[in-house]
Amino acid sequence: MPRPLIITSPANPRLKGLVALRRRRTREQERRTLVEGYEELGLALDAGVVPEELYFCPDLMGDQARAGDLVERAGGLGADLVQLSRAAFEKVAYREGPDGFLAVVGTVDRRCADMGLPPDPLILVCEGVEKPGNLGAMLRTADAAGVDAVIAADPVTDWGNPNTVRASKGTVFSVPLASDSSAGTVDWLAEHGIPLVAAIPDTGTMHTQVDYRGPVAIAVGAEKTGLTEAVIAAATHRVRIPMVGRANSLNVATSAAIIVYEAVRQRG
Repeated sequence: MPRPLIITSPANPRLKGLVALRRRRTREQERRTLVEGYEELGLALDAGVVPEELYFCPDLMGDQARAGDLVERAGGLGADLVQLSRAAFEKVAYREGPDGFLAVVGTVDRRCADMGLPPDPLILVCEGVEKPGNLGAMLRTADAAGVDAVIAADPVTDWGNPNTVRASKGTVFSVPLASDSSAGTVDWLAEHGIPLVAAIPDTGTMHTQVDYRGPVAIAVGAEKTGLTEAVIAAATHRVRIPMVGRANSLNVATSAAIIVYEAVRQRG
């Protein structure tokens, strides 16, 4: 493993480039993003991601032996290794309580047409979801439930948002992803003969009353406005989750999890 470059000053110009990757415009221009955290980076490597750069801080690492193994693993894949002082690392870290790992990786840039699917796929469509935390939480659900693909339709945030990566615990690299327009997503599903199930509040059909066996896509919408009329109109089924309290809606990530796991239950 090559010897790492050592940076001690928080004012180092190289660190400014890392901070700039917090902006979506910079991420899209450079087609790169950030992965922070030991667990997140480990999962990314397990999924076949090859980091371009790894910044690490021994003063913030927990288990030194395990941490050293991860640094060596990233270095063995060809990542440029940079050791940072605590002050320098805290300058570029974007989460509270950093554990001393921050990597630069390529972003996910895939349309629906670029995806391959297994027979009878289970797909989650997230239309217009604004909050990176919700998008990341849905990725964790998709990973746990064995969802075959997650599509961001008319996305407000991008898959490379560091907060999405963090909220997903790194599963943004383990689940097949795509970003597309809502119209493009609907057309692609129709071309592949995949029925669409739309989650909406105003329907008499419960989410448990639909057959999710076979190919199916489950669509959830933006936190405030829900699914667009175009997606609702294109749906084969429109379902709701029963609500008996005073609140008229659930968090979108929670709604997605409830319906996805009903599909998993039926699919056996």
